[in-house]
Amino acid sequence: MMKVFFSPASPYVRKVMMIAHETGQSVDKLDSAASPITHDATIVEHNPTGKVPTAILPDGSALYDSRVICCWLDAQHEGTKMYPEGDWDVLRREALADGLLDAALLARYETVMRPEDKRWPEWLQGQMDKIARTLDLMETESSQYTTVDAGAVAISCALAYLDFRFADYDWREGRANLASWFEGFSQRASFQHSLPEG
Repeated sequence: MMKVFFSPASPYVRKVMMIAHETGQSVDKLDSAASPITHDATIVEHNPTGKVPTAILPDGSALYDSRVICCWLDAQHEGTKMYPEGDWDVLRREALADGLLDAALLARYETVMRPEDKRWPEWLQGQMDKIARTLDLMETESSQYTTVDAGAVAISCALAYLDFRFADYDWREGRANLASWFEGFSQRASFQHSLPEG
């Protein structure tokens, strides 16, 4: 069984857990103390960046980056693939969602972890602008989100992270189609069984 260094609030870990659930696989969660400031030496032993998710495979080797781990999980099962061969749009949508998450995490670090006197408002606004532009594209193409795949899982994790960490940011305003899609997708068991904590 794959083991994954786990953080209950990480949207990237959540993506891995959702893909595992959607493909009928179990993942053993390893406690961690990952942080952008201080690194968990146990994780660093396997991944020099010290980030979660970091996976330990049954043979003892390590994988890192949520996309890589999700691809490995998808290769282990015989059911409907989360990364259909040759479907570049699934990969593009996953990258789009991960880009939103990257900007959201940077915005959160700027407002929560950086000392107030060292914050850079223009830089923060730049991250929020990336988020808004990405949401606008998701709204435009949301009618195409008709399958359960890695792109859809990643988008659901990104939107859920905005709800979790940016409760005052009304991303649904003016994006009724995307909000409707998310409302439906968020009822999936994989989503409900991976709710963040902390």
